[in-house]
Amino acid sequence: MASACPPAASTQPALPSGPAVFKTVPYAFILPEILCGSWVWILVAATSVSFPLLQGWVMYVSLTSCLISLLLLVSYLFGFHKNSENWKVLDSLYHGATAILYMSAAVLQANATIRSEFGPNSPLYYQLNSAASFFAFVTAFLYILHAFSIYYQ
Repeated sequence: MASACPPAASTQPALPSGPAVFKTVPYAFILPEILCGSWVWILVAATSVSFPLLQGWVMYVSLTSCLISLLLLVSYLFGFHKNSENWKVLDSLYHGATAILYMSAAVLQANATIRSEFGPNSPLYYQLNSAASFFAFVTAFLYILHAFSIYYQ
């Protein structure tokens, strides 16, 4: 005798839109990513940028990822995704790639921090560079968390 169970519905959770974005685990990381990332480029811009090659990459990664994450947050808030699976793939790929880029930027910023310890105006710039390094690693960790949480969802 055949079972009378209805067919299994899709187990994929719906993509949030509106204020629900801030309550859902992978998407709730977007706002802290933007805030910590903006602290990185503000703090690096406040220094004398003694090492333009190192800190230029940090500025590029932090500024572009902050802007792209802001666009992604706005698109989720206004529901542009229309609950498409392609948005999950886009989100996962973006946050995975940005996590790798941010980790490289955080390591370069830490290198610039170590090098700025004995430079001119060392106490002020060393503190700013240390704070920028801290926020760069925190932001890289947030991007890693977001990428893995959306991948395993």
